[in-house]
Amino acid sequence: TRYMRRQGQVWVRIFPDKPITKKPAEVRMGKGKGNPEGYVAPVTPGRILFEIEGVSFEVAQEALRLAAQKLPVTTKFVVRRDYDYDKKS
Repeated sequence: TRYMRRQGQVWVRIFPDKPITKKPAEVRMGKGKGNPEGYVAPVTPGRILFEIEGVSFEVAQEALRLAAQKLPVTTKFVVRRDYDYDKKS
């Protein structure tokens, strides 16, 4: 991301793999399911959306806070158990 000044790595851990169907306009009811209109990614509580590596804790926290403001869901910042806070990347 730009906040990280192009350092580190970001992984997007979610993929839109659920098709959403829609019937054409002015079509009578019935006659089967409509054609796929697009794909969505269902987000359930506890799902990890992004991972960051290679930057300091403060930079990662602020970058994910800025990204979370753009999402339509409530997010939470989680740190891996074996992460060393003193290590400066």
